[in-house]
Amino acid sequence: MANEDSTLDRIFAAVTADSDGAKGLESAAAKDEPGNFLRHVASLSSTKVADGLIDPKLVLSWLLANLGAGPFWVGLLVPVRESGALLPQLFTTPVITGASIRKWFWAGGAFVQGLMAACIVWAALTLEGAAAGVTIVGLLAVLALARSVCSASYKDILGKTVATSRRGTATGFASSTAAIGVIVFAVILMSGWVDRSALVIGAIGLAACLWIGAALIFSTMKEQPSEGNPTGATAQFSLLRDRPQLTRFIIVRSLLVGTALAPPFLVMLQPDSTFGQLGALVLASAIAALVSSYVWGRLSDRSSRRVLQLSGLAGGAVLALVVVSDLIGISTITGVIPVCLFGLMIAYQGVRQGRSTHLVDMAGADDRASYTALSNTIVGLVLLGAGAASAGLAAISVPLVIGLFAAMCFAAAVIATGLDDVQDA
Repeated sequence: MANEDSTLDRIFAAVTADSDGAKGLESAAAKDEPGNFLRHVASLSSTKVADGLIDPKLVLSWLLANLGAGPFWVGLLVPVRESGALLPQLFTTPVITGASIRKWFWAGGAFVQGLMAACIVWAALTLEGAAAGVTIVGLLAVLALARSVCSASYKDILGKTVATSRRGTATGFASSTAAIGVIVFAVILMSGWVDRSALVIGAIGLAACLWIGAALIFSTMKEQPSEGNPTGATAQFSLLRDRPQLTRFIIVRSLLVGTALAPPFLVMLQPDSTFGQLGALVLASAIAALVSSYVWGRLSDRSSRRVLQLSGLAGGAVLALVVVSDLIGISTITGVIPVCLFGLMIAYQGVRQGRSTHLVDMAGADDRASYTALSNTIVGLVLLGAGAASAGLAAISVPLVIGLFAAMCFAAAVIATGLDDVQDA
């Protein structure tokens, strides 16, 4: 047992490469940090690979189209996935914050996601047409609800088990590790080595196994008990009045949704886009995550405020460049849009790492779950509204939509200057 602890300590020291101590942790939690840190990396890496393998924007969309489900059910995939993962958190959080040990919520949510993915495999193998559409969309809705439980509980658990100076490192390292798996999938997808239908169904089956494996790993987390502190759903909105820094953070995060919503509009600039070309875009996105997530995570541990500023500026600059390239007629040249997507996804990874680390480090131990739920619920509403508005504007001009997303990113970078440097608190 001592040798095992020593090995964990060495791996932990090699990955984190700092000596700031266990800032933000109680003494008992500090003792367990090396093992818990690696559990976070392993479980989060698994779920992030699973997310890439079952991506509704590409993988499930292709699957439903292949099964003859029709455009109505294909069109429901992304809204169901995004809104289902964010909006319920305001109501699930009071239950989570009322529990003293919260790892079981994340582990249970991951297990249910794995179970739903396995059921999607069953539906793909046995159903066709509208029956496949309604079944798979319904299963995705349950998967999204389970994901919302994971999201609402995760930041609180991360804050209880990993020190302030290493939280961004944990999530960034997991993102970079997971990107390797998604890159392999994208390469095989484009190669044609395997029958595409069998490959997609097999990938979803693998995602099911990864989610269940992540649940088992996370269940071994050594979490110190918390004092139950349930908060009513409506009462959480009072935080917007009482916590101006939280309000500013939510505004910044809401303005940065363009980094997530813009990729489909980049694809629209190339009317000859094919499934293989979309595979190249998936590859560009995965490589961006691989090369940038760990770096963004390390930078977030120093100043998540600065990361939100930089990623906002980067996202705005890339999207502005896309608009200019379209205006001068070079956006249809092979390679231009994938390169721009690569830059945008680097900015998006910065947004993800910065917002996650900033929220965890900004909130006190009793507020993390409430901060997460309120933030995610509001951003979920913003995503629905922005998604609907951008879809309508795209009928007028796709570059106009991309330009508005660029302006939102620049505005977010400016407003983020007023955020506190929470890592110094």
